[in-house]
Amino acid sequence: MTDDRRWMYRRRGPRGDYDDEFFNGLQQFFDFVYSRPGVHPNAEIRCPCSKCGNLPHHNRALVTDHLLRYGFMDAYSVWWAHGETLSNNVDPWFAASDVASSSNIEEHVNAEDDFHHMVYDAFCPSEYDRHRNETEFASENVGDAPNRHAQSFYDLLRASTIPLGPASNYQTLLGWLSYMLHTKAKNNISGVGYNEIIHGCRKLLSPEDQQKVPSNFYEAKKFMKNLGLGYVKIDACVNNCFLYYGDEAKSLTACPVCGEPRYKRCNSAQTRKKDRPRNSLWYLPIIPRLQRLYMSRKTAEHMTWHLKCRVDSEILIHPAQSAAWKHFDAVHASFAVDPRNVRLGLATDGFNPWGHSSRSYSYWPVFIVVYNLPPEMCMRPEFTFLTLVISGPKSPGKNIDVFLRPLIDDLKRLWSSGVETFDSFRK
Repeated sequence: MTDDRRWMYRRRGPRGDYDDEFFNGLQQFFDFVYSRPGVHPNAEIRCPCSKCGNLPHHNRALVTDHLLRYGFMDAYSVWWAHGETLSNNVDPWFAASDVASSSNIEEHVNAEDDFHHMVYDAFCPSEYDRHRNETEFASENVGDAPNRHAQSFYDLLRASTIPLGPASNYQTLLGWLSYMLHTKAKNNISGVGYNEIIHGCRKLLSPEDQQKVPSNFYEAKKFMKNLGLGYVKIDACVNNCFLYYGDEAKSLTACPVCGEPRYKRCNSAQTRKKDRPRNSLWYLPIIPRLQRLYMSRKTAEHMTWHLKCRVDSEILIHPAQSAAWKHFDAVHASFAVDPRNVRLGLATDGFNPWGHSSRSYSYWPVFIVVYNLPPEMCMRPEFTFLTLVISGPKSPGKNIDVFLRPLIDDLKRLWSSGVETFDSFRK
């Protein structure tokens, strides 16, 4: 009989309070860890929360606090970092039907399978199956070459299955690159620093494996770009009065409102450098990321929590309980009839990246929050989407609507006609 550890990903009940099963499971976890030979009762242990990821060591009280606050890291149904093995009467695999019918996050300890599913989610099932069929067809017709989009799929699929070295069956190329790029972003490592780390890591691999690993940061980004979720850089007026957005603005070289030049000219005629825009907006399209919430089997089920699992009470734990939410449902009944329609919140604020320095500069990030998700998910950083980065020597002030145009256009498209998306939970 195997030990069912679905409690690890069921911290809170439908009312938002901590589940008793989770507390009992925590006691079971600590009993196992501190009962191992050589482990002192007051020893610091690895913290398996989703924030620490088994890297730092903390005392029992702090580990408990982190697990209550952040929950267990994904794919940790076997406590391998705390001395447990697959033979310890624990089955890390859940049947597909159990995963689809439960509210917990999918638990797979095999990294190859996790990243294989990530490729599946990125290309959506229809494209995934189509490309797989093309692969089988191409194997029978060797002369037929795949198109560029299909080739990107093949490269990612291959990277999610081929291990780096015979002794590293748990680490694939896609998993290793994801970890390295995540570490670079989390620790603010420069591109040059990343290249030096990669150069050192490649020396530890065999010549055959060295050919698999991208040699620098640029090549790594180019490879991972095929997973999607990129960004668009749009030129803007230095006075924040115009956005060079749309086909009609591509050929403009000066602002039609104030007349300021669009580009900063290069002084040297001998250089091949292009003229640089004086101000820019970074837009991270919101539609593909909202689609990914339904395409990913880890989040699709939770997107209708606000209808099925919400419990109205005197204590407000989620906007779905508010009078404004219910009033919106009454006014827009055709929208409210399908619980899969997405409810969003928008927030923004500006700051000077140089702190209290006399140097004047402004950053205005614009965030989107998905309110379909339950309370323990909707306010987590990974579900708070950065959509716009407004930067420049001046604050946008009342002209912030100029920069919101690409986001508003996408939101109007979602409201008026919608976007067809595959629901991986309901198939």
